[in-house]
Amino acid sequence: MRLLLIFFLIFSVLVCAGVCQVFAEAPTAPKILFTSLRDGNREVYMMNPDGSEQVNLTQHPAGDRGAVWSPTGEQILFVSDRRGTRAWDLYLMNPDGSNVRRVFKKKITAWRDNPAWSPDGKRFAYNYMDWDRGKFGLYLGTFGEEDAELLPYGRSPAWSPDGSEIAYSVSHQFGSRLTFIDVDTRKREQPLPDKVLLWQSTPSWSAVGDKLAISGNKHPIPPILDKDLHRAWANKRTIYIVNRDGTGLRQLVEEAGPPARWPVLSPDSSEVLYTQEINGRFQIFKLDVNSGIRTQLTHVGDIFQANYDGDWFDPAYALPVSPQPELLSTTWGELKKE
Repeated sequence: MRLLLIFFLIFSVLVCAGVCQVFAEAPTAPKILFTSLRDGNREVYMMNPDGSEQVNLTQHPAGDRGAVWSPTGEQILFVSDRRGTRAWDLYLMNPDGSNVRRVFKKKITAWRDNPAWSPDGKRFAYNYMDWDRGKFGLYLGTFGEEDAELLPYGRSPAWSPDGSEIAYSVSHQFGSRLTFIDVDTRKREQPLPDKVLLWQSTPSWSAVGDKLAISGNKHPIPPILDKDLHRAWANKRTIYIVNRDGTGLRQLVEEAGPPARWPVLSPDSSEVLYTQEINGRFQIFKLDVNSGIRTQLTHVGDIFQANYDGDWFDPAYALPVSPQPELLSTTWGELKKE
């Protein structure tokens, strides 16, 4: 009996250690992830919604970027080229930057980019780009599995809060369209006509799924052959908010000045993050959707892409996703030394 008790205690400690590595504690207050090159190397940072306490999470000589929160805030999915194969790939880490591990075991020379979590925490969408073979696509993956499903082509996926559909951007000859694909039926919908907004990209959902923030440009961008005119029209890209059914399109940021891009709605939909160049450097701003009051959150960095992108987590809006012990595997056990 005594030996059985000792065995049980040892087994419990080992299981707890494994689970704790995978399911870390989520932040207890709202936090924003973003990418910064302020030290000359692309890293994933975290800060408070007022811009305070900016902390480097990755601290790795490789490039790290494009971080997104898991639905519960217990994990971060991000993009890194630390494999040393000229490729950007997907990695997971805890909210404090520890326990970094690969999502896929197999090394590739292509890019996996723009990840988006499913609300149940089991799946993820991402872009795949193989420049050598000319293969590009939007894929649907499952954590713990090597195979992924090819979806209709698009960019910058964003999963709806109810898990039923993925919003993304589809490019065409004269612009791009906000597109929704039903996860179960694969039925697609484009509710916002080109005549309303010619360029529609990088969608971000509200917490209840009734609205999206998007980057847009209502002007045709001429060919790059006329560089001055091309630059002038391209600089009209800015931030909009729109209802899920394509109605109620509203411009949030003025067209004047450098392009505004990469919008991210706050969990309560009252504010939106976006990136805009100021004094020759990318910086992150926060805009109150109702009042229009703008706050600059980042200020440092001597490189053009000093600070950009973002993803917002608020424990008050965290989805109740249960831990998935079946995802424990050697893939999830890779150490940060990689």
